[in-house]
Amino acid sequence: MSQAAPTPAPIDHLAEDFVAFAVDSGVLRFGSFITKAGRQSPYFFNAGLFNDGAMLGRLAQFYAQRILSSGIEYDMLFGPAYKGIPLVAAVAVELARLGHNKPFAYNRKEAKDHGEGGSLVGAPLQGRVLIVDDVMSAGTAVRESIALIQAAKAIPAAVAVALDRQEMATENGQDVPYSAVQYVREQLGMQVCAIATLDDLLGYLTHLPQGDASMAEHHAQVLAYRERYGVR
Repeated sequence: MSQAAPTPAPIDHLAEDFVAFAVDSGVLRFGSFITKAGRQSPYFFNAGLFNDGAMLGRLAQFYAQRILSSGIEYDMLFGPAYKGIPLVAAVAVELARLGHNKPFAYNRKEAKDHGEGGSLVGAPLQGRVLIVDDVMSAGTAVRESIALIQAAKAIPAAVAVALDRQEMATENGQDVPYSAVQYVREQLGMQVCAIATLDDLLGYLTHLPQGDASMAEHHAQVLAYRERYGVR
Protein backbone atom coordinates (compact mmCIF):
# COMPACT_ATOMS: atom_id res chain seq x y z
CA MET A 1 0.00 0.00 0.00
CA SER A 2 1.24 3.48 -0.83
CA GLN A 3 1.71 5.88 2.04
CA ALA A 4 -0.40 8.99 2.17
CA ALA A 5 1.42 12.24 1.51
CA PRO A 6 2.15 14.24 4.67
CA THR A 7 -0.40 16.90 5.46
CA PRO A 8 1.09 20.33 4.81
CA ALA A 9 1.35 22.62 7.79
CA PRO A 10 -1.49 25.15 7.96
CA ILE A 11 -0.59 28.62 6.76
CA ASP A 12 0.04 31.07 9.58
CA HIS A 13 -1.67 34.10 8.09
CA LEU A 14 -0.54 36.42 10.88
CA ALA A 15 3.11 35.52 10.22
CA GLU A 16 2.61 35.73 6.46
CA ASP A 17 1.07 39.20 6.72
CA PHE A 18 3.82 40.33 9.10
CA VAL A 19 6.65 39.27 6.79
CA ALA A 20 5.00 41.09 3.88
CA PHE A 21 4.54 44.18 6.08
CA ALA A 22 8.19 44.10 7.19
CA VAL A 23 9.42 43.78 3.59
CA ASP A 24 7.11 46.55 2.33
CA SER A 25 8.27 48.81 5.20
CA GLY A 26 11.95 48.28 4.35
CA VAL A 27 12.53 46.71 7.76
CA LEU A 28 13.27 43.25 6.33
CA ARG A 29 15.85 43.55 3.57
CA PHE A 30 17.73 41.15 1.32
CA GLY A 31 21.34 41.42 0.24
CA SER A 32 24.58 40.81 2.14
CA PHE A 33 24.82 41.79 5.80
CA ILE A 34 27.16 40.98 8.68
CA THR A 35 25.33 39.84 11.80
CA LYS A 36 26.33 40.44 15.42
CA ALA A 37 27.76 36.90 15.39
CA GLY A 38 30.01 37.84 12.44
CA ARG A 39 28.06 35.77 9.90
CA GLN A 40 27.34 36.93 6.37
CA SER A 41 23.56 36.87 6.21
CA PRO A 42 21.42 37.22 3.06
CA TYR A 43 18.76 39.10 4.99
CA PHE A 44 18.59 41.70 7.73
CA PHE A 45 15.74 42.64 10.07
CA ASN A 46 15.98 46.06 11.72
CA ALA A 47 12.93 46.85 13.87
CA GLY A 48 14.31 50.35 14.45
CA LEU A 49 13.08 51.18 10.94
CA PHE A 50 9.47 50.90 12.08
CA ASN A 51 9.95 54.60 12.64
CA ASP A 52 6.66 56.39 12.16
CA GLY A 53 3.37 56.29 14.03
CA ALA A 54 1.46 54.24 11.48
CA MET A 55 4.15 51.55 11.20
CA LEU A 56 4.64 51.33 14.97
CA GLY A 57 0.89 51.06 15.50
CA ARG A 58 0.61 48.26 12.94
CA LEU A 59 3.60 46.48 14.48
CA ALA A 60 1.93 46.66 17.89
CA GLN A 61 -1.18 45.02 16.42
CA PHE A 62 0.90 42.06 15.25
CA TYR A 63 2.54 41.71 18.66
CA ALA A 64 -0.77 41.95 20.52
CA GLN A 65 -2.48 39.37 18.30
CA ARG A 66 0.39 36.91 18.70
CA ILE A 67 0.59 37.42 22.46
CA LEU A 68 -3.15 36.90 22.91
CA SER A 69 -3.28 33.85 20.63
CA SER A 70 -0.29 32.27 22.40
CA GLY A 71 -2.18 31.88 25.66
CA ILE A 72 0.77 33.25 27.64
CA GLU A 73 -0.25 34.34 31.14
CA TYR A 74 1.37 37.53 32.40
CA ASP A 75 0.71 40.41 34.76
CA MET A 76 2.80 43.16 33.18
CA LEU A 77 5.12 44.00 30.27
CA PHE A 78 8.81 44.90 30.24
CA GLY A 79 10.86 46.45 27.40
CA PRO A 80 14.67 46.21 27.47
CA ALA A 81 16.56 49.35 26.42
CA TYR A 82 16.70 50.57 23.80
CA LYS A 83 14.52 49.08 21.05
CA GLY A 84 12.26 47.44 23.60
CA ILE A 85 11.19 50.82 25.00
CA PRO A 86 8.95 52.04 22.14
CA LEU A 87 7.88 48.46 21.50
CA VAL A 88 6.61 47.80 25.02
CA ALA A 89 4.76 51.14 25.15
CA ALA A 90 3.06 50.60 21.79
CA VAL A 91 2.15 46.99 22.60
CA ALA A 92 0.71 48.01 25.99
CA VAL A 93 -1.50 50.59 24.24
CA GLU A 94 -2.73 48.05 21.68
CA LEU A 95 -3.41 45.37 24.31
CA ALA A 96 -5.40 47.93 26.33
CA ARG A 97 -7.40 48.79 23.20
CA LEU A 98 -8.25 45.09 22.90
CA GLY A 99 -9.40 44.95 26.53
CA HIS A 100 -6.19 43.68 28.13
CA ASN A 101 -4.86 46.68 30.00
CA LYS A 102 -1.56 45.83 31.72
CA PRO A 103 1.13 47.95 33.40
CA PHE A 104 4.52 48.22 31.73
CA ALA A 105 8.08 49.19 32.57
CA TYR A 106 11.44 49.52 30.88
CA ASN A 107 15.04 50.09 31.87
CA ARG A 108 17.70 52.70 31.22
CA LYS A 109 21.22 51.73 30.24
CA GLU A 110 22.58 54.19 32.80
CA ALA A 111 21.03 54.50 36.26
CA LYS A 112 19.92 57.99 37.35
CA ASP A 113 21.30 59.39 40.60
CA HIS A 114 18.57 62.06 40.94
CA GLY A 115 14.77 62.21 40.82
CA GLU A 116 13.35 58.73 41.32
CA GLY A 117 16.82 57.32 40.63
CA GLY A 118 17.67 53.80 39.52
CA SER A 119 17.58 52.15 36.12
CA LEU A 120 13.89 51.18 35.98
CA VAL A 121 11.09 53.40 34.65
CA GLY A 122 7.34 52.82 34.74
CA ALA A 123 5.25 50.45 36.81
CA PRO A 124 6.94 48.47 39.61
CA LEU A 125 8.15 45.06 38.47
CA GLN A 126 5.90 42.47 40.08
CA GLY A 127 4.08 39.28 39.29
CA ARG A 128 4.63 37.46 35.99
CA VAL A 129 6.54 39.65 33.54
CA LEU A 130 6.37 39.39 29.74
CA ILE A 131 9.51 40.76 28.05
CA VAL A 132 8.87 42.47 24.70
CA ASP A 133 11.83 42.77 22.31
CA ASP A 134 12.54 42.76 18.57
CA VAL A 135 14.73 39.68 17.99
CA MET A 136 16.93 37.38 20.02
CA SER A 137 20.38 36.81 18.56
CA ALA A 138 22.65 35.98 21.48
CA GLY A 139 19.94 36.40 24.13
CA THR A 140 22.04 38.99 25.96
CA ALA A 141 19.24 41.56 26.36
CA VAL A 142 16.86 38.88 27.63
CA ARG A 143 19.35 37.64 30.23
CA GLU A 144 19.92 41.20 31.43
CA SER A 145 16.15 41.70 31.63
CA ILE A 146 15.73 38.48 33.59
CA ALA A 147 18.34 39.62 36.11
CA LEU A 148 16.53 42.96 36.59
CA ILE A 149 13.16 41.25 36.98
CA GLN A 150 14.46 38.70 39.46
CA ALA A 151 16.25 41.40 41.45
CA ALA A 152 12.85 43.07 41.87
CA LYS A 153 11.42 39.75 43.19
CA ALA A 154 9.20 39.41 40.12
CA ILE A 155 8.92 36.39 37.80
CA PRO A 156 10.34 36.46 34.24
CA ALA A 157 7.54 34.47 32.63
CA ALA A 158 7.83 34.81 28.85
CA VAL A 159 9.33 36.68 25.91
CA ALA A 160 7.60 38.08 22.82
CA VAL A 161 9.72 38.88 19.76
CA ALA A 162 8.97 39.98 16.22
CA LEU A 163 11.23 37.48 14.41
CA ASP A 164 12.75 34.16 15.42
CA ARG A 165 15.81 33.78 13.17
CA GLN A 166 15.93 30.02 14.02
CA GLU A 167 19.73 29.95 13.83
CA MET A 168 22.55 28.78 16.05
CA ALA A 169 23.54 31.11 18.86
CA THR A 170 27.18 31.75 19.71
CA GLU A 171 28.96 31.31 23.03
CA ASN A 172 32.44 32.81 23.44
CA GLY A 173 32.65 33.28 19.68
CA GLN A 174 31.74 29.66 18.89
CA ASP A 175 28.55 28.33 17.28
CA VAL A 176 26.40 26.21 19.58
CA PRO A 177 23.75 23.68 18.46
CA TYR A 178 20.77 25.68 19.72
CA SER A 179 19.27 29.10 19.11
CA ALA A 180 18.80 31.88 21.62
CA VAL A 181 15.07 31.16 21.56
CA GLN A 182 15.66 27.47 22.27
CA TYR A 183 18.00 28.38 25.12
CA VAL A 184 15.37 30.60 26.74
CA ARG A 185 12.69 27.93 26.32
CA GLU A 186 14.65 24.85 27.30
CA GLN A 187 17.32 26.10 29.70
CA LEU A 188 15.49 29.00 31.35
CA GLY A 189 12.03 27.43 31.23
CA MET A 190 10.33 30.51 29.77
CA GLN A 191 7.73 30.66 27.04
CA VAL A 192 8.68 32.47 23.82
CA CYS A 193 6.26 33.64 21.16
CA ALA A 194 7.40 35.10 17.84
CA ILE A 195 5.23 36.89 15.32
CA ALA A 196 7.16 35.15 12.52
CA THR A 197 10.10 32.81 12.02
CA LEU A 198 12.73 32.15 9.37
CA ASP A 199 10.44 29.36 8.10
CA ASP A 200 7.74 31.98 7.54
CA LEU A 201 10.22 34.17 5.67
CA LEU A 202 11.13 31.25 3.40
CA GLY A 203 7.42 30.59 2.86
CA TYR A 204 6.92 34.22 1.84
CA LEU A 205 9.73 33.98 -0.71
CA THR A 206 8.37 30.67 -2.02
CA HIS A 207 4.87 32.01 -2.64
CA LEU A 208 5.86 35.16 -4.52
CA PRO A 209 4.75 35.34 -8.18
CA GLN A 210 6.87 33.30 -10.56
CA GLY A 211 9.29 35.16 -12.78
CA ASP A 212 10.83 37.42 -10.15
CA ALA A 213 14.46 36.38 -10.64
CA SER A 214 15.79 38.53 -7.78
CA MET A 215 13.38 37.02 -5.25
CA ALA A 216 14.17 33.50 -6.49
CA GLU A 217 17.84 34.27 -5.86
CA HIS A 218 17.06 35.62 -2.39
CA HIS A 219 15.12 32.43 -1.62
CA ALA A 220 18.08 30.27 -2.64
CA GLN A 221 20.47 32.36 -0.54
CA VAL A 222 18.24 32.35 2.56
CA LEU A 223 17.70 28.60 2.19
CA ALA A 224 21.45 28.02 1.96
CA TYR A 225 21.97 30.17 5.06
CA ARG A 226 19.33 28.11 6.87
CA GLU A 227 21.06 24.89 5.86
CA ARG A 228 24.36 26.13 7.29
CA TYR A 229 23.26 27.86 10.48
CA GLY A 230 19.64 26.84 11.06
CA VAL A 231 18.17 24.96 14.01
CA ARG A 232 14.80 23.30 14.41
